[in-house]
Amino acid sequence: MTHPGDSLRPGEETARLDAPRDAALHFIGRLRTPFATRADCPRQGDPENGPECRVIVDAAFVPALDGIEPFERIELLYWLHEARRDLLRQSPKGDGRTRGTFSLRSPLRPNPIGTSLVRLIRRDGDTLLVRGLDCLDGTPLLDIKPARCDYAVQAPPKPGD
Repeated sequence: MTHPGDSLRPGEETARLDAPRDAALHFIGRLRTPFATRADCPRQGDPENGPECRVIVDAAFVPALDGIEPFERIELLYWLHEARRDLLRQSPKGDGRTRGTFSLRSPLRPNPIGTSLVRLIRRDGDTLLVRGLDCLDGTPLLDIKPARCDYAVQAPPKPGD
């Protein structure tokens, strides 16, 4: 499946894929952001100064939010519903240099699952107000987890990445 604006760059490579099989995932809500197009989305979200966004949880899952309020940071997992899924090698900066999809944080991947560590501003019923998202408005939400791994070592990007 192709999407407008998803033409291949020089050196990029795709896979011929079978139709996706149902993984039996349940979307638990939607993410509301100010980003209408991929071009609008920041490269990485900014949990300190990024725009305020809303995580709207479907009514059936609202009880699962109980106890989330004390956490300063939460991790959101979401389905990048407009991302192509067939790229094996990509040129993310369009500079002609390609790398394998699994060596990138690109949204274009076989299973387009996005993840963001965001700052939780507050909960208002079925809605979490957060900063740090980098996805399209209306992106389906897969899961919410408290970010409790502040002790984890973050690998810095290599020079030139």
